[in-house]
Formats: sequence, C-alpha cells, structure tokens
Amino acid sequence: MSSDENPLYQKEAAQAFNKQSGIFDKLYQTNKIVQYKRERVRNHIEEFLKPGSSILELNAGTGDDAIFFATKGHQVHATDIAADMQHQLIEKAALNGLSDNISTAVCSYTELENLENKGPYDCIFSNFAGLNCTPDLKKIVTSFYPLLKKDGIVTMVIMPPFCLWELSLVFKNDFKTAFRRFNSKSGRRTQIEGVPFTCWYYTPSQIKLFAKNYFKVEAIEGLCTMVPPSFFIHFPDRYPKLYSYLMKRENNWKSAWPWKNIGDYFIITLRKQ
Repeated sequence: MSSDENPLYQKEAAQAFNKQSGIFDKLYQTNKIVQYKRERVRNHIEEFLKPGSSILELNAGTGDDAIFFATKGHQVHATDIAADMQHQLIEKAALNGLSDNISTAVCSYTELENLENKGPYDCIFSNFAGLNCTPDLKKIVTSFYPLLKKDGIVTMVIMPPFCLWELSLVFKNDFKTAFRRFNSKSGRRTQIEGVPFTCWYYTPSQIKLFAKNYFKVEAIEGLCTMVPPSFFIHFPDRYPKLYSYLMKRENNWKSAWPWKNIGDYFIITLRKQ
C-alpha cells in the first residue's frame, strides 16, 4: 500500500507527527514525568529481553528508545509512519555511533507484511500510545505473530478509555479533558501542533481478547496511575515530596487492581504461543 492509498486516519497521524518531529525532543527530554515513564517502560521490557535480542520497534519517533536498547547490545529495526521522525532518528543514531545497531523503515504498523526486514524478532515494541492511532488494533496484534521467533514477546504501551487523573480535572472545570476518552468507540479527535487526527482507546481486557489465539499474557502494569500524566509538567518541581511518594506507591501497586486499569497508559506484554 502506497502512502497515497493509506486510510485518512493514517495520513492525519503522519502529518501531525511529521510536524512535531523538529521539536519533539525539546518538548519531552526535560519533562521529569516523561523520564519516569520511559524508565518504567524500559525496566518492564528488560525483564523479558534476552541478551543480544532483535527488536522491531513500531512508532519509534525520534529514536530515544531505539538508542537505549541499542546501547544495551540489542539490534533494533525502528519503524515509523512519519518520515520526518525517521530522519531525526537516523541522525541521532549516527551521532551516538549506533548506525550499525539501528536500522530504519518508513512503514505503518498496519502494513507490516510489506517490511523488507521481517525478522523473525525476539521482541516487538510500541511505546506511548502509537497503537492508539488505529481503529483495528486486533488486526495489528494478530499481524505480529509471523514476525516473532518462538517464545518471542510483544510489549505495547496503550492509553485506556479511563484515566483517573484526567477525570479529576472536572474539579477544575476542564470538562473537555476530563471526558475526552469517554464513548470513544468511533474515535476521538485530538491534535498535535494544530494538526488534527483520531485516537481510539483500548482496555487490557480487549487486548487479551485480541491476542487469545496467538499469545499469552505475561504482565500488565498501570502507568501514570498515581503519578500524574506528563502534561502536569510542573508537578514534580512544585510538589517534590508528594511526587516522590506517588512514584513509590505507583511502583508498588502498578500490577494491582484497579491501578493497572486506570492510568494514563497501561503496559502489556504478550508471549507468542
């Protein structure tokens, strides 16, 4: 499928993230909550990765995670639908001396059958809600199966349809943010840098259902359940003791009900059956 034949929702997402590519690192690399989120996700994945693993990364963005895993001795094939994000990633890999450890492809995760490098991989990885930009996540999840080695894993970081912190914004009269995930079966419009696109939200139970004939669930963790979402950018500096306390509590209860279901995201790892 050529870029001209991509569905409208994919074209819109590509346009939005292309526009953000030049400022993405500036926006997020100094955000303490983003740093916390990245560390949590990476620690989660490292519990399952074998030394020298081959990783297929989806919606790789500007490559922070690809670079992290490459420096750990893994081989990363980093893909993204946004060509401008890929350009940033390629430059960063070269600057870090990791061009031999990171390969790239401009490819949507809806078109993985068109990948030149089909693996098989030890791990497929998608961070920070990239997979929320599709209305057909079941099809995507099932497409992972032939790309994985025996006992290979999939780790996805997904936004659910309910976030406790966002709902609390009712008390600040921010009803738009508080209820933006509700009744989202047909998708909810959002925007990045003024470019609109559509998001869909999924529960851990839905992912389990999509995966049941192909994968078994290894782990589910809530992310930013007690720690606020990263758009509360000043929270760690304004309330450092409270922020430290919330991190500790979240890390203790990340896999417990109901916390694993009510965060800004959840992390889910599946293993090929």
